[in-house]
Amino acid sequence: MVLELSTASMQARRRELLLTGILTTLGGLLFGCLLAVRLARGVIGPIVEVGKVVERIGKGELSARVAVDGNSSLRRLEQGVNQMAARIESGQEELQRRIAEATAELRIKKEEAELAAQALSEANSELVTIMEANPDILYVIDRKGRLTKWNSSFESFCGLTHAEMMHKPATEFVWEEDRGAVTKGIADVFEKGAASIEVRIVRHDGAPVPYLCNGVVLMDAHGEVTGFTGTGRDIAKKRESDELIWQQANFDALTGLPNRRMFHDRLDQELKKAHRAGLPLALMFLDLDRFKDVNDTLGHDVGDILLKDTARRLSGCVRESDTVARLGGDEFTVVLGELEDPGSVERVAQEILKHLAEPFQLGNETAYISASIGITLYPEDGTAVDELLKNADQAMYAAKSQGRNRCSYFTPSMQEAAQTRMRLARDLRGALAGNQFCLHYQPILALTTGVIHKAEALIRWQHPVRGLVGPAEFIAIAEDTGLIADIGNWVFREAARQTRRWRAQQPEFQVSVNMSPVQFHNNDGSQAAWFEHLQHIGLPGQAIVVEITEGLLLDARPEVKDKLLAFRDKGIQVSLDDFGTGYSSLSYLKKFDIDYLKIDQSFVRNLAPASDDLALCEAIIVMAHKLGLQVIAEGIESAAQRALLAAAGCDYGQGYLFSRPVPAAEFGKLLGGGSVRV
Repeated sequence: MVLELSTASMQARRRELLLTGILTTLGGLLFGCLLAVRLARGVIGPIVEVGKVVERIGKGELSARVAVDGNSSLRRLEQGVNQMAARIESGQEELQRRIAEATAELRIKKEEAELAAQALSEANSELVTIMEANPDILYVIDRKGRLTKWNSSFESFCGLTHAEMMHKPATEFVWEEDRGAVTKGIADVFEKGAASIEVRIVRHDGAPVPYLCNGVVLMDAHGEVTGFTGTGRDIAKKRESDELIWQQANFDALTGLPNRRMFHDRLDQELKKAHRAGLPLALMFLDLDRFKDVNDTLGHDVGDILLKDTARRLSGCVRESDTVARLGGDEFTVVLGELEDPGSVERVAQEILKHLAEPFQLGNETAYISASIGITLYPEDGTAVDELLKNADQAMYAAKSQGRNRCSYFTPSMQEAAQTRMRLARDLRGALAGNQFCLHYQPILALTTGVIHKAEALIRWQHPVRGLVGPAEFIAIAEDTGLIADIGNWVFREAARQTRRWRAQQPEFQVSVNMSPVQFHNNDGSQAAWFEHLQHIGLPGQAIVVEITEGLLLDARPEVKDKLLAFRDKGIQVSLDDFGTGYSSLSYLKKFDIDYLKIDQSFVRNLAPASDDLALCEAIIVMAHKLGLQVIAEGIESAAQRALLAAAGCDYGQGYLFSRPVPAAEFGKLLGGGSVRV
C-alpha cells in the first residue's frame, strides 16, 4: 500500500510537473511571441524602409536617404545604406562630369578634325595647283623604279598621255647615254634617303634637255620605304650661263684665245705632261712692235681687227696641241709642249715672224708690224710657271732692244739685266731730290753753212754708283713708274734757264726738249706751269722747241690736240721726231702746224748715192718743204752723208759728225765759235 501510495503520489507529482512544464512552456511561447512581435515592430519596419530607399536608389533617385533612428538597432545598416547612396551619387556626378568633359573634348576634337580635314583638303587642292603650275617637273617613283605620279609639266614636256607614262620605268624618259647614271641615282636615293643627279631628259621632239633632279624617299605608316618623290629643274640656261661665265673668265673676249688665267693653267698642265714624258717645253712671249702707232693712227677699232688677225696667224703657226694665249694689250704667249725636236722652236719662231711681217688688211687701211719674241726652255731655264714667264718676258725685252722683229732666247744675263732695271727704278725715285740729273746738249746746225742754230737737250743721270747713265736706260722706267712728269718738268725749267743765257749771245738760238707721250696724257697742269715759268724768267716761247713722236701726233684724243695748239699759241715750235718710222698722216702735219720734221737716223745710217734710203730722204724733204716744214736729219756721222743731205735740200743736221751731246759749259764754247768745222 505504501508502495501504491508512492506510485500514485509519484504519478500525481509527475502530472503536476508536466502541467507546470506545459504552463511554463506556454508562458515562454507567449513571451516569445510577444517578444517577436516587439522585435518585428523594431527591426522589420526599418528594414522595409531601407528596402524602399534602396529601391528608389536603384531607380536612379540617388538623392534618396534612410532616416536614421538613433535608437534603432539597424542604425549602422541605415548609415551604411546612406553612405553607399552618397558614394553612388558622388560617383554618378563624377561620371557625369567626366562624360560631360569627354563629350566636350570629343566635340572639340571633332571640330578640330573637321578643320584639319578642311585644311588638308585645301592644302591638297593648293598642292595640286602648285604642282600643276610649277614649271619644274614633279614625280613619284615606286620601289621598282617606275613612274606612278607626276605633274602636267612633266607630261607636256614628254608629250605623252597619262596611260603612256603610268608605271613606265624612269630610265625610259632619259637620254640613252644617261640611263646608267639614272639607275645608279635611283639606287642612291633608296640607299641614302636622298640624292641629286644631272641628267638629260628627252623632250617631246626628241631633243635631250639637261635637268637637275633631286629625290627624297617616301615611307608608309610603318616606316617602310615605298618609293621616292622627286623634282627636276631645267638647267639648260644655267649651263649656258655657267659656260659663258667660264668662257669670259678664261678666254679673251676679243680674240677668243686663252687669257692670262687660262694660260697659267695650260702652262702648268703642259709642264706636268713634259715632266712625265721627260721632254722639253718652250714658252714664247710675243710683243707686237709699234702696235701703239697703228692704234693711235687708225683707231682702236682697227687695232682690234689687227689683234684678231694676229691671233689667227699665230694659231696657224703651231700645232693643235700647242697653246696660243693673249695676256692683254699686244702681248701674246705660245706654249710648245712635249718637244721631241727642240729645233722646231726656232722654226716656229721664224714662221711667226714671217707671218706677222706680212701686211695686215684693216678695212680700207693696210698696216705693217713686226714682233719681238722672247723664248725660254723647260727644264733648263726653269721649272715653274712664274719663273718661265719671267724669263720669256726678259728675253722679249732683249729682242726689242736688239732692234725688234726678231727672237731672243733667255740667258742668265737677262735675269741680271732685269734686276738692274729693278734697282734703277728704286734709285730713280731719289735721283731728282738728290740733284743727280744734268743736261747735255747736242748742236743742230745748218747743213749748208755749218752754223749752230739750235741744240737738243738730252738728260743724263749721274748715278752715285754706276756713273753717267743715258736716257735709254731709265726713261722707260720713269714712264712706267710715273716719275717722268717730275723729271720732264725739271728738264724744261733747266733747259729754259740755260737757253736764256745762250740767247744773250745768239738772240735767235733755240733749244729743243723731248716730251714723253705720258707727259702729254698727264693732266697735272705741267703745261701751264711751263708757260708761267717762261714768263717768269722772261724767255719768249720762240726760244723753245718741243719734240714729240709720230704716235702722239696722230692720237685723236682731245687733250693731245689742245696741248699742241696751246704750244702754237704761245709761240713754242713743235718738231716731229723719228719721222718715217711710224704711220703718219700728212693731214695731221698741217692740222697742228708742225714746224720741223726730224728724219730718223735709220734712214741716214746707210745713206749712199742712188740708194733707197736717199730716195726716201729726198721724198721726205720735198714733201716737208711743200707743206712749209723744215727738215732736220739725225744721226749724221760722215761728211758724205752730210753732203748728200745738203744736196737733197735738208735744212739742218745733227749727229756725231758735228758733236756728241756735251755738258752746258762745253756746248757754250761750241756756240761761241759760231759754227762747227768738219
